[in-house]
Amino acid sequence: MQQLLQQAQKMQQDLVAAQQELAQTPVEGSAGGGLVKATVTGAGELTALVIDPKAVDPQDTETLADLVLAAVRDANATAQQLAQEKLGPLAQGLGGMPGLPF
Repeated sequence: MQQLLQQAQKMQQDLVAAQQELAQTPVEGSAGGGLVKATVTGAGELTALVIDPKAVDPQDTETLADLVLAAVRDANATAQQLAQEKLGPLAQGLGGMPGLPF
């Protein structure tokens, strides 16, 4: 029983370490063929937004807004995929332990 508890604690520590690493990992998304680029952390926090001047048309700000949204969504989708790759196996391992709240 003690060995099982130690194994669960190690898996939980590994999960926390992976979450911290993920929170610091930059992930980029883009839209409009690279005219708008968004960078988010693996945790989904927007940290940077780059807009190519060619994407800026004062007469059509709706398209620019759409490109920004698409780039942020693209970056977040990539961040979620990265999180699933890094955290999925760890969370599944913990979820399979009886009596643990996962």
